Amino acid sequence: MKDISPVLTIDGPSGSGKGTISKCLAEKLAWHYLDSGAIYRALGVAVTTANVDLNKEQAVCDLAKNIDIEFKQDNVKEWVVILNNVEIQDKLQSEEIGDVASKIAVYPAVRKALLDKQRDFNVSPGLVADGRDMGSTVFPNAKYKVFLTADAQTRGKRRYKQLIEKGINANLRTVIEDIEQRDERDKTRSASPLIIPDDALVIDSSNLEINDVVNRIVNYINN
Repeated sequence: MKDISPVLTIDGPSGSGKGTISKCLAEKLAWHYLDSGAIYRALGVAVTTANVDLNKEQAVCDLAKNIDIEFKQDNVKEWVVILNNVEIQDKLQSEEIGDVASKIAVYPAVRKALLDKQRDFNVSPGLVADGRDMGSTVFPNAKYKVFLTADAQTRGKRRYKQLIEKGINANLRTVIEDIEQRDERDKTRSASPLIIPDDALVIDSSNLEINDVVNRIVNYINN
């Protein structure tokens, strides 16, 4: 598979800061942005809305093939997700949808159905792709690859803070436990498990500020 334009993949576990860092980089580089996790969460919203049994792989797969997902910036330049022409950004951050997304992401047929949708985001002048298998599966020929990580406690606290700031009720201990469970599912799933691509730059963001990580990645690209 040949990439059409420069691609920067940023992979890593939940709460590692992928989304924030990727958006900053897309803005700084003036490239397009793809949040792979949001695509699976959007499918989770579609599954929940349509009352599809998430334990039935084929039913979830059929739905995945027929949804339309877009990433757009709103009036204040915030990235939002559009599902079948309806903005669903507020629905994406709930723990319920996150759990649904994690469960349906283990299905090989579902991942295959969403693969082409993700690759279609690769257009000029470049793409910043954020996810768990961007560099290993979706864009294996990407010119730039980063694996961003942090310890579970740090990631849990970040996630908890995000939820509280959005007015979503959450329990820190539960959030950390949920992240650890998702880590296990992501690492052990048969389809595109969470791995560090051989040629990726690995960054532990546990004790780094956002600008530190962004600058380190920009230097990596420029060098």
